[in-house]
Amino acid sequence: MFSKNRNKPQNRIDTLVGVDTHIAGDIQFTGGIRVDGSVRGNVTEKTDSPGTLILSEHGRIEGAVTVSQIVINGKVVGPVRASHYLELQTKSRVTGDVYYKSLEMHTGAVVEGKLIYLGDGEIESAIDPLLVEKTS
Repeated sequence: MFSKNRNKPQNRIDTLVGVDTHIAGDIQFTGGIRVDGSVRGNVTEKTDSPGTLILSEHGRIEGAVTVSQIVINGKVVGPVRASHYLELQTKSRVTGDVYYKSLEMHTGAVVEGKLIYLGDGEIESAIDPLLVEKTS
């Protein structure tokens, strides 16, 4: 009758960005990635397979994040888009809009931006705001 939440992210981590590692550039990955260091660039999964991003308490990403399943406990400066599941843990800080289909937000999590629900039919029909360039 009761089962584990199917929305929870996978436990397998294929890539680790260590606490003293600083990456300047975009990351595109498959499987699972854990970020304990800092990334200045966009973080996306390859389009052919859903991925999982875990951003630890010490991790920081400055750029757009577009991944199916995301767990954040660090800091993100930029828009976050989770097409399946997003968990904002107690020490998470997001400065940017958050797009989600399923959201779990713990007490203490901070979002400085809009929370935008991606409904079932809206995902394909909406223009992806992360891909649209702003013109000045």
